[in-house]
Amino acid sequence: MTLTSEGGSPRRTPRSEEPAVWRMLQRVQVRAARLLEADLLTAHDLALASYDVLTRLAETPDGRLRMNDLADQALLSRSGLTRLIDRLQRDGLVEREACTSDARGLYAVLTAAGRTRLAEATPTYLRSLRARFLGVLDDDELRQCATTLTKLLPPPP
Repeated sequence: MTLTSEGGSPRRTPRSEEPAVWRMLQRVQVRAARLLEADLLTAHDLALASYDVLTRLAETPDGRLRMNDLADQALLSRSGLTRLIDRLQRDGLVEREACTSDARGLYAVLTAAGRTRLAEATPTYLRSLRARFLGVLDDDELRQCATTLTKLLPPPP
């Protein structure tokens, strides 16, 4: 059945399972994040958001990202990232550097200690991820999951 929206264009009738699928996706994400964080905190005293920021920095060629770009990639507000970088800097895992091309811009830069902490925590992260979530999927299911999530992920702005 097709309904008409206010503008007169057709829109599809919601399928009955859509809200349940959405809630299930939310539950899986929240549960995964909580369990991964618990494992990282227990083994490495490292929050999941900190692990994510260190990983994003490590994935760049020079271990640095502008703070605004890092906030976008880590799905954090600017103020939330600032507080997190404050903690990581206090722990010696990142440094801040001024941007030479923009006096207002700052980079977050991964330190050697940050690389070491990330290297120590990554096996725990991967083991937990596989044991609790991705390990229950066979290769075909994993590929299908990746295909489906790619469809759902909006393109970057």
